[in-house]
Amino acid sequence: MRGRYRVTFVTISPSPYQRDLFAALSTRDDLELKVHYMEAAWPDFPWPDAPLQLRPFERVIPGFSIPLRVARIHINWSLPDFRSGDVVVLSSFTSWTGQWLMRHGLRAQRWLFWGERLRKQPNRSREIVQRTLIAPLSNASGVVGIGRAAELDYANRFPQTRHFCIPYHCDLKGFLDAKRESSSRPMTFLFCGRMIRRKGVDLLLHAFERLVAKKLDVTLRLVGREADLPEFLAGISQAARTRICYEGIQPPERLPEYFARSDIFVLPSRHDGWGVVVNQALGAGLPVITSDAVGAGIDLVEDGVNGLKFGAGDVDALERTMELLATNPRLAQEWGNASRQKALAITPQAGAQKWIQVLESIASDT
Repeated sequence: MRGRYRVTFVTISPSPYQRDLFAALSTRDDLELKVHYMEAAWPDFPWPDAPLQLRPFERVIPGFSIPLRVARIHINWSLPDFRSGDVVVLSSFTSWTGQWLMRHGLRAQRWLFWGERLRKQPNRSREIVQRTLIAPLSNASGVVGIGRAAELDYANRFPQTRHFCIPYHCDLKGFLDAKRESSSRPMTFLFCGRMIRRKGVDLLLHAFERLVAKKLDVTLRLVGREADLPEFLAGISQAARTRICYEGIQPPERLPEYFARSDIFVLPSRHDGWGVVVNQALGAGLPVITSDAVGAGIDLVEDGVNGLKFGAGDVDALERTMELLATNPRLAQEWGNASRQKALAITPQAGAQKWIQVLESIASDT
C-alpha cells in the first residue's frame, strides 16, 4: 500500500474538530478520502445546531440512534462497500453499527480503531460490559489513541496490537488571529463546554467562590450548554454569582472572541478523553489549568511553562492553581505566550501528516 492511500473513516457525527482534520486530508495528493457519519448531529454536543453542508467526500449513513446513559447506540443500514479501499478507520465501539463492523463487516479488511482514552467504569458490571464491547479491537490492524494517555491505555489492554498516538489537530486560525484585549478589567477565568458534573463545573464554581471570598479581583466567564448550571449556582454565594457571566452556547466561529476577552482557561473535568477547548485556549494564547484527567492537558499543558495540572476532583488544589495565576498577571501572560507557540505545532495539516505516517507503518506490515 504505497503511493495513494484509499482510506474510509466511519465516525459518529460531523464534529467541527474532526472535520478540520478531514479537510486537511482531502487536499493531499497521496490520499483518497471517504468519510461516513452514523448520524448528522449529536444532540448533546457543545455547539449549536446548524445546517450541515456535506463536502464531496462526506456522507451520512441512513439509520437512527438510541440514547443510553452517556452513550448513543447507532443502528445504520446501507453501509458502504469497503472492499475498494485500503484501510477503514472506525471510531465507535458502543454502537450496533460499530460492533457489527468490528465483528463481521470488516473481517476481510485492514482496519484501525481511532479513539479517546476509555472512561473508568464505576462498578464491576459496567466494567465487564466495556471489556466485552472493546474485545474486537484485538483484531484491528492498529489502534490510534487520541493523545498519549489513550495510546498507553489501549496498549496496556491490547499489547499484541499496533498502537499509535495522534492528538486532535484542529483549525486554530480564528484563535491565533483574534487580538487579545488588554484593559484594567479583573482577571477573567474562562470555561467552555457543557455545564455538567463530569466537566467539573461544580468544582470550578466552588473554587472561584473562595477566590471572591478572599477579595481577589476576578471574574468567571462560562460558555456552552447550560445543562446543570442552575443547580450548581444554587449553592454559590451571591457575591460570587455577581462575578459570574454565563454567555450561553455559541457557534464555533464566535468562540475566539470569548477566549480573547479572557485571561486564564480552566478545564477541571473529572474525566475528559481529550478536550479540544484546550487546543483552542493554546491558540488564543491563554495559560491553561486542567485536571490530570483531561487527555489534552496531558499532551498540551506543560506544568510551569504554559499552565498547571491538578488532581481531578481536588477543589483545594484547583483553588490554589487559580489563585496563583490570578495574583500573578505577568506570569499568566508569559505562560499564555508559551501556549500560543505550542499551538503552531497542532495544525490540521500536521495531523494529516501523522495519519500518513500511520498508514505507511501499517502498509509495511503487509
